[in-house]
Amino acid sequence: MDLRRLTVLRELERRGSLARTAEALHLTPSAVSQQIAALAREFGAPLTEREGRGVRLTGQARILLGHAEAIAARLERARADLAAYGSGGRGQVTIGCFGSGILGLVPPALRALAERLPHVRVDVVEAEPPDVFTALDAGRLDVVVAVDFAAAPPHTDRRYSRTDLLTDILDVAVPEDHPLAARDRVPLRELAAAPWIVGAAESCCGAAARAVCAAAGFTPDIRHPVNDWGALIALVEAGAGVALVPRLVRPLYARRRLAVRPAAGEPPSRNVFAAVRAGAEGDPVLRAVREQLRTSAAELAEAG
Repeated sequence: MDLRRLTVLRELERRGSLARTAEALHLTPSAVSQQIAALAREFGAPLTEREGRGVRLTGQARILLGHAEAIAARLERARADLAAYGSGGRGQVTIGCFGSGILGLVPPALRALAERLPHVRVDVVEAEPPDVFTALDAGRLDVVVAVDFAAAPPHTDRRYSRTDLLTDILDVAVPEDHPLAARDRVPLRELAAAPWIVGAAESCCGAAARAVCAAAGFTPDIRHPVNDWGALIALVEAGAGVALVPRLVRPLYARRRLAVRPAAGEPPSRNVFAAVRAGAEGDPVLRAVREQLRTSAAELAEAG
């Protein structure tokens, strides 16, 4: 069995098309088709079938994927056992994390890890689902910090061992002279006619903002599609619009001239979690990284 071909099949399941799979894996659609065809020959079973102008996975492919998850987990456990045989105090770890997590959660964890594991190099890469999980599957990342939303894998996905870290509250940011700036809590519905500053729909924060507004009964008038949190806060401060900001980015707006208020009613929030490949949870270095992320998340939550 060629495990690289299984990786291509797993990615096809996630992306849903040959073109998107090829883009994610930096291959051509023809190369993806060849890998899937070779895997089908290897197992003597059809793995895809035509569906309109695209393809879909067969029942045999889904059976194979179930076994592939078990095989991958066993390999990761083998790596973890080998790492545990030694001291576990040396090596390199790469963390993939979304932007606001890098701002608020990762730095205190890195400072603590530098003292706890001085001989372990920890690198950080900014990435979001689904790309961050593609990189995790391929071994380019060792730990992922992500937010639960449509592009993230479900809790039941057996390919990953996950740890819930914190519930990140989204507050309302308005210019300091806005009529609602004096309120203790801001009813989102009263901002239905305001210009909004929101990230891209495919980003975890952009998706969350759209969902929160929809739940409040309106579609936001997005005048400024901005992903960078520093730029978004500067635009709010300049009076260009209103926004939802996660508490993870509080260091960016703590001393800026704008008003940040809780939303009225049940506060909008998002669940932040860490994940490693299933089977890798026994690796002593990865275990220490996840423990420190959980500790830093608890300290943030306690600080409010």
